[in-house]
Amino acid sequence: MYWKLESLKYLFDQNLAWAASVNEEDPEFFSRLSKQQAPKYLWIGCSDSRVPANQIVNLPPGEVFVHRNIANVVVHTDLNCLSVLQFAVEILKVEHIIICGHYGCGGIEAAMDVKEYGIMDGWLRHIKDVWRSNAEKFEGLQHHEKLNLLCELNVKAQVSNVGNTSIVQQAWKKGANLSIHGWIYNIRNGILQDLNTRRSAAD
Repeated sequence: MYWKLESLKYLFDQNLAWAASVNEEDPEFFSRLSKQQAPKYLWIGCSDSRVPANQIVNLPPGEVFVHRNIANVVVHTDLNCLSVLQFAVEILKVEHIIICGHYGCGGIEAAMDVKEYGIMDGWLRHIKDVWRSNAEKFEGLQHHEKLNLLCELNVKAQVSNVGNTSIVQQAWKKGANLSIHGWIYNIRNGILQDLNTRRSAAD
Protein backbone atom coordinates (compact mmCIF):
# COMPACT_ATOMS: atom_id res chain seq x y z
CA MET A 1 0.00 0.00 0.00
CA TYR A 2 1.27 3.45 -0.92
CA TRP A 3 0.45 6.44 1.22
CA LYS A 4 0.15 9.87 -0.27
CA LEU A 5 2.55 12.23 1.47
CA GLU A 6 0.69 15.28 2.68
CA SER A 7 2.36 18.58 1.98
CA LEU A 8 2.43 21.01 4.89
CA LYS A 9 3.10 23.98 2.67
CA TYR A 10 0.04 25.71 4.05
CA LEU A 11 1.73 25.91 7.45
CA PHE A 12 4.72 27.65 5.90
CA ASP A 13 2.32 30.02 4.15
CA GLN A 14 0.65 30.78 7.46
CA ASN A 15 4.06 31.33 9.03
CA LEU A 16 4.97 33.89 6.37
CA ALA A 17 1.67 35.67 6.86
CA TRP A 18 2.18 35.75 10.63
CA ALA A 19 5.77 37.02 10.39
CA ALA A 20 4.66 39.72 7.96
CA SER A 21 1.85 40.85 10.25
CA VAL A 22 4.20 41.02 13.25
CA ASN A 23 6.74 43.01 11.24
CA GLU A 24 4.06 45.39 10.08
CA GLU A 25 2.92 46.02 13.64
CA ASP A 26 6.42 46.17 15.16
CA PRO A 27 9.35 46.23 12.68
CA GLU A 28 11.92 45.74 15.47
CA PHE A 29 10.19 42.79 17.15
CA PHE A 30 12.25 39.92 15.74
CA SER A 31 15.47 41.89 16.02
CA ARG A 32 14.85 42.44 19.74
CA LEU A 33 13.69 38.88 20.28
CA SER A 34 16.79 37.37 18.67
CA LYS A 35 19.18 39.26 20.93
CA GLN A 36 18.05 38.04 24.32
CA GLN A 37 15.89 35.66 26.28
CA ALA A 38 15.06 36.90 29.76
CA PRO A 39 11.70 35.51 30.83
CA LYS A 40 10.50 35.84 34.41
CA TYR A 41 8.31 32.77 34.16
CA LEU A 42 8.80 29.04 33.72
CA TRP A 43 5.55 27.39 32.69
CA ILE A 44 5.23 23.64 33.25
CA GLY A 45 1.99 22.63 31.60
CA CYS A 46 0.13 19.88 29.82
CA SER A 47 0.92 18.97 26.22
CA ASP A 48 -2.76 19.39 25.33
CA SER A 49 -2.95 21.49 22.16
CA ARG A 50 -5.80 23.55 23.63
CA VAL A 51 -3.60 24.97 26.40
CA PRO A 52 -1.02 27.34 24.83
CA ALA A 53 0.94 29.02 27.60
CA ASN A 54 1.69 32.42 26.05
CA GLN A 55 -1.81 32.95 24.70
CA ILE A 56 -3.53 32.09 27.97
CA VAL A 57 -1.67 34.82 29.86
CA ASN A 58 -1.53 37.12 26.82
CA LEU A 59 2.26 37.45 26.74
CA PRO A 60 4.39 37.65 23.58
CA PRO A 61 7.17 35.22 22.59
CA GLY A 62 10.22 35.56 24.82
CA GLU A 63 8.27 36.20 28.01
CA VAL A 64 7.54 32.60 29.09
CA PHE A 65 9.96 29.66 29.18
CA VAL A 66 7.86 26.55 28.59
CA HIS A 67 7.99 22.83 29.33
CA ARG A 68 5.00 20.64 28.53
CA ASN A 69 4.24 16.96 29.01
CA ILE A 70 1.26 14.69 29.51
CA ALA A 71 -0.66 15.98 32.55
CA ASN A 72 2.04 18.46 33.65
CA VAL A 73 3.93 15.95 35.77
CA VAL A 74 7.29 16.66 37.47
CA VAL A 75 9.21 13.62 38.73
CA HIS A 76 12.83 13.10 39.72
CA THR A 77 13.42 10.55 36.95
CA ASP A 78 12.44 12.91 34.12
CA LEU A 79 15.76 14.38 33.03
CA ASN A 80 14.08 16.37 30.27
CA CYS A 81 11.88 18.29 32.70
CA LEU A 82 14.64 18.65 35.29
CA SER A 83 17.05 20.00 32.66
CA VAL A 84 14.48 22.61 31.67
CA LEU A 85 13.97 23.45 35.34
CA GLN A 86 17.69 23.80 35.96
CA PHE A 87 18.21 25.99 32.90
CA ALA A 88 15.28 28.21 33.86
CA VAL A 89 16.37 28.61 37.49
CA GLU A 90 20.15 28.75 37.19
CA ILE A 91 20.72 30.34 33.78
CA LEU A 92 17.61 32.38 33.02
CA LYS A 93 17.01 33.26 36.68
CA VAL A 94 13.23 33.02 36.40
CA GLU A 95 11.31 34.39 39.35
CA HIS A 96 8.15 32.30 39.03
CA ILE A 97 7.57 28.63 38.25
CA ILE A 98 3.98 28.00 37.25
CA ILE A 99 2.56 24.48 37.28
CA CYS A 100 -0.60 24.71 35.18
CA GLY A 101 -3.02 21.85 34.77
CA HIS A 102 -6.41 21.97 33.12
CA TYR A 103 -9.85 20.55 33.70
CA GLY A 104 -10.84 17.66 31.47
CA CYS A 105 -7.23 16.52 31.09
CA GLY A 106 -7.02 13.33 29.02
CA GLY A 107 -3.91 12.17 30.83
CA ILE A 108 -5.61 12.52 34.20
CA GLU A 109 -8.68 10.67 32.94
CA ALA A 110 -6.50 7.88 31.55
CA ALA A 111 -4.87 7.52 34.96
CA MET A 112 -8.32 6.99 36.47
CA ASP A 113 -9.00 4.14 34.05
CA VAL A 114 -8.09 0.47 34.57
CA LYS A 115 -7.26 0.14 30.89
CA GLU A 116 -3.65 -0.50 29.92
CA TYR A 117 -2.13 2.02 27.50
CA GLY A 118 1.34 0.58 27.00
CA ILE A 119 4.44 2.73 27.44
CA MET A 120 2.33 5.56 28.80
CA ASP A 121 1.33 3.47 31.84
CA GLY A 122 4.64 4.17 33.57
CA TRP A 123 4.01 7.89 33.26
CA LEU A 124 0.40 7.65 34.42
CA ARG A 125 1.53 5.78 37.54
CA HIS A 126 2.61 9.08 39.08
CA ILE A 127 -0.93 10.41 38.72
CA LYS A 128 -2.40 7.16 40.02
CA ASP A 129 -0.25 7.63 43.13
CA VAL A 130 -1.85 11.05 43.69
CA TRP A 131 -5.28 9.47 43.30
CA ARG A 132 -4.55 6.63 45.73
CA SER A 133 -3.03 8.88 48.37
CA ASN A 134 -6.18 11.05 48.35
CA ALA A 135 -8.74 8.26 48.01
CA GLU A 136 -11.04 9.51 50.76
CA LYS A 137 -11.55 12.85 48.97
CA PHE A 138 -13.20 11.12 46.01
CA GLU A 139 -15.85 9.22 47.94
CA GLY A 140 -19.38 9.98 46.78
CA LEU A 141 -18.35 12.11 43.80
CA GLN A 142 -19.58 11.78 40.22
CA HIS A 143 -17.03 10.89 37.53
CA HIS A 144 -16.62 14.45 36.24
CA GLU A 145 -16.21 15.70 39.81
CA LYS A 146 -13.53 13.08 40.47
CA LEU A 147 -11.77 14.08 37.25
CA ASN A 148 -11.77 17.78 38.13
CA LEU A 149 -10.58 17.09 41.66
CA LEU A 150 -7.75 14.86 40.48
CA CYS A 151 -6.70 17.55 37.98
CA GLU A 152 -6.40 19.98 40.91
CA LEU A 153 -4.68 17.54 43.28
CA ASN A 154 -2.20 16.61 40.58
CA VAL A 155 -1.18 20.25 40.18
CA LYS A 156 -0.71 20.57 43.94
CA ALA A 157 1.42 17.42 43.99
CA GLN A 158 3.65 18.76 41.22
CA VAL A 159 4.11 22.07 43.06
CA SER A 160 5.41 20.02 45.97
CA ASN A 161 7.63 17.95 43.67
CA VAL A 162 9.19 21.06 42.11
CA GLY A 163 9.78 22.64 45.50
CA ASN A 164 11.53 19.50 46.72
CA THR A 165 14.00 19.29 43.84
CA SER A 166 17.64 19.96 44.65
CA ILE A 167 17.56 22.61 41.90
CA VAL A 168 14.97 24.74 43.67
CA GLN A 169 16.24 23.96 47.17
CA GLN A 170 19.75 25.11 46.22
CA ALA A 171 18.39 28.25 44.56
CA TRP A 172 16.49 29.16 47.72
CA LYS A 173 19.57 28.54 49.87
CA LYS A 174 21.44 31.00 47.66
CA GLY A 175 18.75 33.62 48.18
CA ALA A 176 17.05 33.38 44.79
CA ASN A 177 13.85 35.35 44.37
CA LEU A 178 11.88 32.32 43.25
CA SER A 179 8.33 31.16 43.91
CA ILE A 180 6.22 28.25 42.71
CA HIS A 181 2.55 28.55 41.80
CA GLY A 182 -0.17 25.98 41.14
CA TRP A 183 -2.81 27.01 38.61
CA ILE A 184 -5.56 25.29 36.67
CA TYR A 185 -7.10 26.29 33.36
CA ASN A 186 -10.72 25.86 32.30
CA ILE A 187 -10.86 25.10 28.59
CA ARG A 188 -14.62 25.77 28.55
CA ASN A 189 -14.26 29.47 29.38
CA GLY A 190 -10.55 30.27 29.00
CA ILE A 191 -10.16 31.27 32.66
CA LEU A 192 -7.18 30.50 34.90
CA GLN A 193 -7.64 29.75 38.60
CA ASP A 194 -5.01 29.98 41.32
CA LEU A 195 -5.11 26.86 43.51
CA ASN A 196 -3.43 28.75 46.37
CA THR A 197 -0.43 26.44 46.57
CA ARG A 198 2.30 29.08 46.32
CA ARG A 199 5.68 28.09 47.69
CA SER A 200 8.74 30.23 48.27
CA ALA A 201 11.92 30.16 50.32
CA ALA A 202 10.03 31.69 53.22
CA ASP A 203 7.51 28.83 53.40
